[in-house]
Amino acid sequence: MTSTAIVCGVLLLLIGVVGYANSHLSGHPSFTALIPAAFGLVLVLLGVFARMKESLRKHLMHVAVLIALLGFILTAGRLLMKISEISYSAAVVSQVSMALVCLVFVILSIKSFADARLKSQEP
Repeated sequence: MTSTAIVCGVLLLLIGVVGYANSHLSGHPSFTALIPAAFGLVLVLLGVFARMKESLRKHLMHVAVLIALLGFILTAGRLLMKISEISYSAAVVSQVSMALVCLVFVILSIKSFADARLKSQEP
């Protein structure tokens, strides 16, 4: 699960950096374009620390899922609130991409947690 956190974190970092670069190139630099990168950095750090400290792995991965869930809810909520105004733009692509990466991470994490729980209950 730590590898999944790192990969999803790197994807979010890329989404944020590309979004910021695009906003900068278009002449309207926006620091809010870096929001996915902030979530990504947190996921990468949690994944790396979970690999380094086995005793904290479960706790750190639960925090990572919470961060990803927050990322999904905030981004998807923002998109839903402005659904009537949405037009194809770099900001919308960035938000949809962030929501999807976060959702995929949450789903994979839940599956991993469930599998681990079942495995621990086997005789």
